[in-house]
Amino acid sequence: MDFVTITKTLLEGFGISCLLFAGTLLLATPLGLLFSFCSMSKLKVIRIPSKIFIWVVRGIPLMLFIFLIYYLPGLIGDGNMVNLFDKLDLEATIASGSRELLWYGRFLAVLIAFVVNYACYFSEIFRGGIESISQGQYEAGYVLGMTRTQVFFRVVLKQVVKRIVPPFSNEIITLVKDTALANAIAIPEIIFTAKKMANSAALIWPIFYSAVFYLIFVGVLTLVLGRIEKRLSYFKV
Repeated sequence: MDFVTITKTLLEGFGISCLLFAGTLLLATPLGLLFSFCSMSKLKVIRIPSKIFIWVVRGIPLMLFIFLIYYLPGLIGDGNMVNLFDKLDLEATIASGSRELLWYGRFLAVLIAFVVNYACYFSEIFRGGIESISQGQYEAGYVLGMTRTQVFFRVVLKQVVKRIVPPFSNEIITLVKDTALANAIAIPEIIFTAKKMANSAALIWPIFYSAVFYLIFVGVLTLVLGRIEKRLSYFKV
């Protein structure tokens, strides 16, 4: 294989990594906000289970959590749910007539694992940001005649966003690198693709070359997130 061919092949794998990254970020962010509200609820029946769930998910390594999501349906099913995600792979392949969708079901399992895992991490960032706002600012809003919702969106939200951008940015950068864990169940992301080429063509350098794609992506994200943080710097807290 020449350099151009290997680059194109790695780009295909990196596209799947980016798809996992984007899907996780888009779904885990609102879910994490929901989890944070649940963990701050005044109702014990909501707050306590939420905190326990977040503690359990954050305490399990992400790779182990991927295996749990992937194999759990078969472990608890009555026989009809065995290899549920593999069945989705087969159905997608039959429907499309393409072997390229053989990883569809497994990708869904990985996406679920990533979304739930990162939603729990995001929820703690959101909770910390919301609870860092002093009660006096809520009371000042109430004195001005605002409702609780108006106080949150008009007074609190901007300050929360400013405070959570740095830790949230760190989690986003970590998410980029964690997408490599998808190869644990043979998702053809960039690391899996590089290892496959290493085995078939006896070339080791594509594995190290894949690091360049991560470095470029992380570099771009760092610049974008840095600009966002600077744009919020006018709002002093």
